[in-house]
Amino acid sequence: MTGITGLSKKNTFVLTVRDTDVIAAALRQALADASPEERPGLERAVALVESTAAADEPRLRAGWVRSRLTAAGFTGDLASVEAVRALRQAEPGLSLLAAVRLQKEAVAHPE
Repeated sequence: MTGITGLSKKNTFVLTVRDTDVIAAALRQALADASPEERPGLERAVALVESTAAADEPRLRAGWVRSRLTAAGFTGDLASVEAVRALRQAEPGLSLLAAVRLQKEAVAHPE
């Protein structure tokens, strides 16, 4: 799970919180105990979790911005003023400065 904390009118920093290491360990244990029929699915799950865990923080924040905009129904240009406005509406505690920084990071790290 990825969570973004630290967003407020007074703070412009973003702290990324991930627990992929816990999930990966649980999946590896399940894989070790798995029947031959279960192994392919668990191997795929482990690979997905490990690839997500390898993602750097700017890419995670960019993905978070896109997911918030999608959830808000925004379908326009990510580099637009409207995108910043939609992001701030989706996250009311987000300062203008933080929203612009997050938007720029999302533009710099396309999917």
